[in-house]
This record gives sequence, C-alpha cells and structure tokens, in this order.
Amino acid sequence: MLRLSGRPLAIAPRALDGLLAADLSIGARSAIMPILRDVDPAASRGFTMTDSGIAVVPVLGPLVSRGDWLTALFGASDYGAIGSDVAAAFAEPSAHAVLLELDSPGGEVGGLFDLVDRLVSLREEAGKPLWAVAHESALSAGFAIASAADRLYVSRTAEVGSVGVVAIHVDESAADAMAGHKWTLIHAGQKKVDGNPHEPLSVEAFADIQADVDALHAELVGLIARNRGMNPDAVRVTEAAIYRGQRAIDIGFADRLGSLDQALADLADSLVPSRPRLAQPRGSGAASPQLPRRTSTMTTDTTTNVPPDPDPVEAPETPETDPVAPAHPAPAVQPAQPERPAASAPSADTAERLRAEYAEIAAIAAQAGRLGLTIDAADAMAKGIRPEALRRSVLDALSQRAEANAVVAAAPQMPAAGDSPIVRRARERAATSNRNA
Repeated sequence: MLRLSGRPLAIAPRALDGLLAADLSIGARSAIMPILRDVDPAASRGFTMTDSGIAVVPVLGPLVSRGDWLTALFGASDYGAIGSDVAAAFAEPSAHAVLLELDSPGGEVGGLFDLVDRLVSLREEAGKPLWAVAHESALSAGFAIASAADRLYVSRTAEVGSVGVVAIHVDESAADAMAGHKWTLIHAGQKKVDGNPHEPLSVEAFADIQADVDALHAELVGLIARNRGMNPDAVRVTEAAIYRGQRAIDIGFADRLGSLDQALADLADSLVPSRPRLAQPRGSGAASPQLPRRTSTMTTDTTTNVPPDPDPVEAPETPETDPVAPAHPAPAVQPAQPERPAASAPSADTAERLRAEYAEIAAIAAQAGRLGLTIDAADAMAKGIRPEALRRSVLDALSQRAEANAVVAAAPQMPAAGDSPIVRRARERAATSNRNA
C-alpha cells in the first residue's frame, strides 16, 4: 500500500481495490526478493514474431513506472520495459508491423505520458504500422497506451476507457492510537508532510492533491483525444466510464470489433499490396470515423499495383490483362505483352513482391523446359508478364500438343491377317476355278 499511497494512478476502480487489499508488507517484499534475483531481464526479447512478419508486444497486468518487487508480485508491466520492447520490435529486420496485445487495468501516471509519446515517435520513425487489440481490457493508463496505435481492435467482451485519475490518502492516525503509537513529524516547509498517513488530511493538502489530479486528468484527456482524433470534450464527457465491445466503437474509443486472431489476420492482409482489403468484420461500427486515422503509416502501395487477372472461365481473356498461348502449337511460347500503368520508384514492399514474381516466372520457365517448351524468362520479366498468365499459356500449349498427339494415336489400324483384301481376293479366284472344273 505504501507504493500506491500518494501516487496519482490511472487505473480502473476494481483493480485499485484489489491492489489496496493485497499484502504489500515488508515481509511480503522480502519473500519475493529471491524470485527477483533469479529473473533474467534479457531472457526474453519482449515480443514474438508471426509467420507474416508481425511483432506482437504484450502489455499485461497493472502498469508501473519502474519494475520492482510489485512487478513480480502482481505480474505487472513497467513503462521502461514496454518502450524498450516496442523499440526492439520496430528494429527487428523481419518485422513489417507491430501489434500491441493489451490486457491491463491501468496503473501509475508517472512515466505514462512519456511512454505514449515515445510509442508515437517510434511508429513514425520506423514507418511501420502499429496496431493494438484490447484482449480483454485496455483501461485508463492501458487505454492511453492503446491510443498510440493506428488502429485499435476490441473483442466483444473487451473493455476500454476509464479515462480518469485517482490519488489515495490513507489516514492511519486512529490505528496508530489503538496501537499506542503517537507520531511527531518534525519538518521545515509548511507543505513538507502534507498527505502523510499518520494524521488526517488537511483542507489545504486535499485542495493541492485535487488540483494535481485535475491537471493530470486534463493532460490524459488531451493525449487520448489527440491520438484518437477526437475532440477533448468528447473524451472528458465520458467521466471515466468503461465501454465494452461495440459500445467502445460507437463512442469512438475503438475502431474494429475482433479478436486477437482477427487483428493479426487483418494486419497481415494490409501488408500485401496486391491483396484486396478484407471486408469489415461482422458487428463492427460502420459509422466509425477512425478507420484508419494515420494512413501514411500503412504499407499498401497503389502506385505499382496491377489488377489481378480475370477468371478465364467467367471473363474473356484480353491482351491487356491476360496474355494467351499462340493459336498453333509451337516449341516456344511467346505471350503478348500486357499494358501496365506507369510506376514511380517501387517501395521496399513492392520490390519484395516483384522479386517473388520473378522467382516464380523463372520456376515456370524451368518446368516448361523439362516438358519440351521454351520460355524466355528474362523476356517475360521485362514485358511484365504475370506468373498466372505465363502458367496458363504453358498449359494451353501443352493441351494443344496433347490434342495433336491424340489425333496421331487415333489413326485407323490395319485389319487382321485373315481379313486382308489380298487374301480375300485369292480365295474368291480359287472358288471360281473349282466351280468351272
């Protein structure tokens, strides 16, 4: 309780009750100190990587400015470690985006604003998307951290909000008297011992603490309003209320309704320039104005994106989008050149996609060579032939060659020896001679 007393907190009320009811005595601290000594901070890099190149950073439990025995006792996260983990995730060469997984009731105000500003700076400097998902809670200080993301998902039962600040004063003077303790505080400076637990809170001390809480609340409201693209009054009018699921989207505190897996899938989909965006998940707020707020961080590149080839069954193939094989079988397949829009210098993601296409074209050319067809892979790459169109041309050529072979194989067979016209004619002549005789 000594850790919490006198410190402004941005935390959900029920979580505050749990912390106050916990045994935070000297004995409890001493009991867990051996555990802290065995913990290796470098044992984990603080994030996990998905196959699609997304770094997932967990933000779990109560939040404190610096990790100590409280961190181990309550499974809390400290702001310094969160900032370092996110920085490492953005710096990871294989990471194309970062996702914050939040399940936190909030915590201390000290260090919170600096962390949120650092997350915004890291996101902008890296030029990579930063998304977040409340799974199952992002309250108060946790919600402030989530607000730094480009897009915030909430599950159907997840809670966000509680934009408020609370400070605690514990008056232990009655307990001291019952225990026979009388405290005498000798100090210099009129406000030096304001808020101490061994005497009732004075009117002046209460007013000072209230003014501090109000100032911190105003800064918290402004920070969340800025990050969420909302009017500060719209945040303040919530009066630290908590919103669950769809209600969070309706109020403007979240962007999409979805689980952690849905957020990962949507984020992975947004990293592929040529893949169409997924439809808005069922139950999400169609009128939400926050989707997305910072499009400059999205990696989707539309300047060099070529529309996908139409389905050959449902739509006719045209030279512009789907080159075909020549009308007659030939040893060399030369698809027509498609028209492609002019493009500026490709981005890193576009260059990676083009390299993958070129590798696939080379593989198709090698396979065609083994089947007796000649494919000029370099020429196909230079002309911008898509792998799907090139593969279809090869299949068409092979199909036509197979039909020609079938015609040859179906030529009439010679009749059996007993039915030969020569033998039949000889028999007829012999029969005639016998009758004349």
